[in-house]
Amino acid sequence: MLSGRTTQAALRVLDWLAERTLRPDKSPAHQRTGRRGEEAAYFHLRRLGYTMVARNFRSPRCRGEIDLIGWESDVLCFIEVKTRSTRDVKAGIAAVDRHKRREVAAVAREYLRRLPPSCQWRFDVVSVYYDRSKASQPQIEVFRNSSLTA
Repeated sequence: MLSGRTTQAALRVLDWLAERTLRPDKSPAHQRTGRRGEEAAYFHLRRLGYTMVARNFRSPRCRGEIDLIGWESDVLCFIEVKTRSTRDVKAGIAAVDRHKRREVAAVAREYLRRLPPSCQWRFDVVSVYYDRSKASQPQIEVFRNSSLTA
């Protein structure tokens, strides 16, 4: 079985090959940065002991999505990832505003309908910061048990 670091290294090699062989990604730079941050957060949380069960979860009944869903011990965690290329403008945690919290809460309720009513859960926010260099490792902060009310 591959370790998380081996899997992450394999993904980096595949991304490198894709950049050189496939047509360029025409999505906006902020979306590419966001995807990169979500991937970094995913592997970081796995190293912290989370068991990830879903990525980019959406419900047909409501708007919005939850970036990551995972278990930390016996607590189900709904995780919003905010990626920044600088700390100069707005902190990642501050970018999770009232509107986003309401959307996440609605999608989380839909996900919880599938689980036993006694399931413990919480909302986490992960801030991922990249400096200007594309090759650098990001700085990652995990804010556990953030409030869904604003």
